[in-house]
Amino acid sequence: MQTTCIAFLRAVNVGGRTVKMDRLRALLGDLGLEGVRTYIQSGNVFFREEAGADRAALAARIEEHLEEALGFAVPAVLRTVDEVAAALEGDPFGGVTVTEDIRLCVVFLTGPVPPGTTFPVVSPKGDFTLLGLTAAGDAHLVVDQSKSGGRPGNPAAFMEKTFGPDVQATSRFFHTLEKIVAAARKDD
Repeated sequence: MQTTCIAFLRAVNVGGRTVKMDRLRALLGDLGLEGVRTYIQSGNVFFREEAGADRAALAARIEEHLEEALGFAVPAVLRTVDEVAAALEGDPFGGVTVTEDIRLCVVFLTGPVPPGTTFPVVSPKGDFTLLGLTAAGDAHLVVDQSKSGGRPGNPAAFMEKTFGPDVQATSRFFHTLEKIVAAARKDD
């Protein structure tokens, strides 16, 4: 049985690392992935995988192939559409209101947050507040731009710095994830 999977790629079309989506689709197609589609220009790739596939091994294959083809590292975090939808369900941000300065993110992690972590976790400047984790271990993060002069750092970098070298991360805004899930389910 196949399921739709989403590869969240970090470092695509930021910092001068431009990758056309047709090339990205072709590169993932080279790996034998089926039904490869992309959504917007920020490294969101949909494909079908066999249920129970070894996602860590597949993510490593994707990262290796993209680095070889593009000349720079592209960390990949893989989740099923249902896992991403679960990260959006309920009220994961506890009624936090989005304003000009407040943004809501989900940060997808490749490694576990250390056991015993007490929530919320607040960055030293107060620009990031980690409220908690999903069942898949992904983070609900509030970004407060007013605490950093309107220019907060990278949410993924905050998570990696906070939780160490075993955790790689990539983030997406909450409202964008809603659109990603809807697009992934189209033709599903």
